[in-house]
Amino acid sequence: MAGEPGLFISFEGIDGSGKSTQARMLAEALRGHGHSVVLTREPGGSAGAEDIRRLVLEGDPDRWSPETEILLFTAARRDHLEKTILPALARGEVVITDRFADSTRMYQGIRRSENGADLRAMVDDLHARMIGVEPDLTILIDIDAEVGHSRAVARAGAEQRFEDMGTALQARMRAGFLELAKEQPRFAVINGAREPATVAVDVLATALDKLA
Repeated sequence: MAGEPGLFISFEGIDGSGKSTQARMLAEALRGHGHSVVLTREPGGSAGAEDIRRLVLEGDPDRWSPETEILLFTAARRDHLEKTILPALARGEVVITDRFADSTRMYQGIRRSENGADLRAMVDDLHARMIGVEPDLTILIDIDAEVGHSRAVARAGAEQRFEDMGTALQARMRAGFLELAKEQPRFAVINGAREPATVAVDVLATALDKLA
C-alpha cells in the first residue's frame, strides 16, 4: 500500500454495543488480509488525548457541563488527529478508531445546556474549525438501549461516567446515531444483537468492500 492513501474507519454505538470488540476483531482480520492497520480510540489515541480521557470519563456524572465536555473532547481529538490519525493515513495505513466526532455529536450535542440550548451546532462548528476530517467509513453497531446499558454497567470499571447517566440517555443516543446514519452515506449500520463472531463477518465484508 506504499504511496497509496490510507482508509479511515470509525466505530460508533451506544455503551455496551460491542463496538470496541468489533474494532479489535476488524483490525486483526485486516492485518490477516495484508493491510497495515492502526487501531486507536477516542477520547485518547495520543499521549495528550489519553490525559484528557481520564478527565472526561472518570468521576461524577455532573463533573463537567456539556459545553466544557465539547471543548475537552475537541482538544483531545485535535491532538489525536495530529499525532496519530493523519500520519498513519499519510503512510497509506488503515486507521480504525473506536469512536470519533459522531460520539461527540451524540453524547454532548444531543444533550442540553443549562439554558436549554441545543448544542449540536456548537459541536459541528468546532469540528469544522478544528478537525475538518470525517471517516471514510463509519460502522454503527446497533443494539437495544437496555441491553447495551446493562452490559456497560456490568463492566464496572473506573470509566463509568456516561454509563452512570442511565438507560434513558442511551436510548436517546441510539436514536440519534440511527438518525445520523440516515443523513450520512458514510455510515453502515450493523445489527449488534448477535454473537460477536457473526457480527464480525458483516463488519469485515463492509470494510473490504470499502477498501476495494
